[in-house]
Amino acid sequence: MLGGRALRILGLVLHPAGRLLCRFKGKIETEGFIDAQGHAYCVSPLLYETGWILINVSVDGINFDRSGEYFSVHPSKADPAFEVILVNSTQWHHYGTPDITGQLRLTWNSSLIGAEKVNIELWGYREFNSSTGEEINGSYSVRAELSYLYSLGRHLPNTGSFSIIPVPSEDYSRWELGNIRITASSNSDGSRDVQALWSDIHVLAWHFEQTFRNDSAAWATKKCLQWNITEKKLPNFLNELIDCPCTLAQARADSGRFHTDYGCDIEKGSVCTYHPASVHCVRSIQASPTHGSGQQCCYDSAGALMLTGDSIGGSTPDRAHDWGSPPYREPPWVPGYSHWLYDVMSFFYCCLWSDHCHIYFSHRPSSDCRKYQPPRAGVVLGDPHFITFDGLNYTFNGKGEYWLVFSPDAELSVQARTEQVKLENGTLVKATQLSSVAMKEKSSDVIEVRLAQGHLEVLRNQKLLSFMEQRWMDLHGVFVFAPSPQDVTAMFLSGVGVEVHVHEGAMAVTVLLPAEFTNHTRGLLGLMNADPSDDLLTQAGEVFSPASATPKEIFAFGTSWNISENSSHFTYDSKYLLDTYSFRPNHDAAFVPAFFLPEIPDDPLMEDMLKICFGEGAQFCKYDTLTTRSLTVGNATLRAYRNHQALMASLEPVVSCGWLPTPRNGRKNGTHYVKGNTLNFSCNDGYKLYGTAQRTCLDDGTWTGEQPYCITENKPLLFFSYNKIVTTLLTVFKYKHKKNHRQGINHFHAINHKKS
Repeated sequence: MLGGRALRILGLVLHPAGRLLCRFKGKIETEGFIDAQGHAYCVSPLLYETGWILINVSVDGINFDRSGEYFSVHPSKADPAFEVILVNSTQWHHYGTPDITGQLRLTWNSSLIGAEKVNIELWGYREFNSSTGEEINGSYSVRAELSYLYSLGRHLPNTGSFSIIPVPSEDYSRWELGNIRITASSNSDGSRDVQALWSDIHVLAWHFEQTFRNDSAAWATKKCLQWNITEKKLPNFLNELIDCPCTLAQARADSGRFHTDYGCDIEKGSVCTYHPASVHCVRSIQASPTHGSGQQCCYDSAGALMLTGDSIGGSTPDRAHDWGSPPYREPPWVPGYSHWLYDVMSFFYCCLWSDHCHIYFSHRPSSDCRKYQPPRAGVVLGDPHFITFDGLNYTFNGKGEYWLVFSPDAELSVQARTEQVKLENGTLVKATQLSSVAMKEKSSDVIEVRLAQGHLEVLRNQKLLSFMEQRWMDLHGVFVFAPSPQDVTAMFLSGVGVEVHVHEGAMAVTVLLPAEFTNHTRGLLGLMNADPSDDLLTQAGEVFSPASATPKEIFAFGTSWNISENSSHFTYDSKYLLDTYSFRPNHDAAFVPAFFLPEIPDDPLMEDMLKICFGEGAQFCKYDTLTTRSLTVGNATLRAYRNHQALMASLEPVVSCGWLPTPRNGRKNGTHYVKGNTLNFSCNDGYKLYGTAQRTCLDDGTWTGEQPYCITENKPLLFFSYNKIVTTLLTVFKYKHKKNHRQGINHFHAINHKKS
């Protein structure tokens, strides 16, 4: 996204002395270059957006008649091998605060800068009103700008390492966020769109004014109070956000709406700098529609949702989503930078550099999970077996292309392709298996995930995507995550998630739908309405009863959901695909599967099959073992089935009663607020507890008892009962007995006020 990368134009060989012009997004022009071998390169420009970017090139300076695309990556997801590394980033971020001084060091891969000498520059980020030039310091603006500030060094040896002892920069300290850039020394200061390496975005504490170094806490307090005033003037973004999942298991299972926050990842050791005591955080995948905001949810070692009312490490929403949001380029939708400006700098001001976290959390309160609804999941696995959104199990062995999910109201379509199973000896058997799944929502890119020699290929609009450098791609209307060649997840704007996995050569597809899709789905995964009895609904509107449907009737139901040539989202880029699917009907009516395979006692597979095929899902395991004559395939089917059962267990609804505060001048034992949890309350010395000392979260989402208060016996207190809507005034009088000096309560008077 920051630019400076040399992009080779594949398939284009030019004369080394020739000229090359590059045009990005139809308007940003840069000078390309041609190496000694005639390979043509364009240098990516500084952009404020992520995703696929159109490139046109010209060799005559007039006609831009060649085009291609490259992928612009969020700065935090860039390959570290191509970055400037800030050694000991904590020292860089907090330089000038108590005990943080000394020499700062940065490193880079010197071979990536084709020069013996380099310039090292500081660039600063700000958001401002383009008509007035006024900086906005946290309020919405119309322009974002990352600009050159000054050079840390010029004509330095390209050794791959540089150290400085920074001095305050009074003239530039109003820039509080930025990056370090390294270029060849032949470039003038601040030259745009030249080959360069960039550091991560970071807080520029190391160049702040001397006032910061004199008393960083006082400086930060002033900034925090200014931010508090500004924040109150901004629109409320919290109402647009989805509630957090109640448990870590739910958060990790809801892959259509939440994704790992790489700043707190349980898979990478739970290094949670900004959320201490958390073991894992997730972010909402989609930014909110109006304000471009995002939800962040963090969990403790017990898997419970952490709240800022209990801990500085609790979950915090973001006014600007860290990953940005279309249309990008303008605040608050700039990936990474807007989030740092609106949400991270204020955390430094109020929490890390001063003791005013209560101000920060008043504007970034944790979401509890009382309104969270987990998605429903349907799956296709094995040869192939279906479990609908409502939990109906059946087998459909059609050969062709079919609708898995069809939702005209939401303009969502998920299609599956099956092919005939071939044994290792080349024999075709009377069963089929998944070979590809294609999907689209509204005007999104078409995503296809297909099986290719034991791994998964991903296509975007009929073109193959490479995940060699990036595991995550922001596409049009959809995100795609491919952590390995065996696992791919597509996430659509509506919160729909489609997970594709391959194990032992067998493909499984899971579709997760938010509750909003209730009564709005059709297809092989059924009508999602919590009623499995109507899941065998044909495309013509006929319903087969699951209790009495024969295998042939189920087969007829399945074949009714074959797609038409005009509705296909699949790619036909080989002779086999053209001959098998494109030039023929989308359902092969000539193929009749084996509806039932008997278990023959003297079958040599029988003994080993019964050892692995037991418990829930055993019928699928047995069928696939006998069909393919492979214990490996049967075991892969059973594994996929059990993975789905584990997913369903993780997505079980959880009842939450909501957060309860610690009484003032008291203590609370417990920070878990879901059904069955009990909280105990007590008071500090000199205070007496009124209300309920122990409260339990009930099945109906309410707490037992009443809110506790800690009251000193020599002060009046006005408090409100949660359950009785009663205002009670406690007046406590003390007197001292002249003879024995005993203290007691002379009078306790309660006045009940009627609700007006």
